[in-house]
Amino acid sequence: QVQLVESGGGLVLAGGSLRLSCAASGGTFSTYAMGWFRQALGKEREFVATMPWSGGGTYYADSVKGRFTISRANAKNTVYLQMNSLKPEDTAVYYCAAYKGPLSTSYHRYTYWGQGTQVTVSS
Repeated sequence: QVQLVESGGGLVLAGGSLRLSCAASGGTFSTYAMGWFRQALGKEREFVATMPWSGGGTYYADSVKGRFTISRANAKNTVYLQMNSLKPEDTAVYYCAAYKGPLSTSYHRYTYWGQGTQVTVSS
């Protein structure tokens, strides 16, 4: 059974940085796409970033491009989201997700989800 566990959220001042981690277990992820999504209070879940577990291209939402970086450490079975120059509008619950297939920005395609980690950016 695939499990994804996020960590690293917290409270940070605008302009600060956080690194989220997603520990993956229970599967062979070489053919999986990994994604980060977020959901602010009262809003729909939105795409943030995605990459293939096997490496290669990454893709970002326009709102985070140039500020956020998705990466993975194979040896640790972990995917990261480095978030720099944070803004109050980045405040949300951030979710790690995975599914067996090509990169996708649509949360409907993702099969496995973590429990989420809260990121709050204060001005």
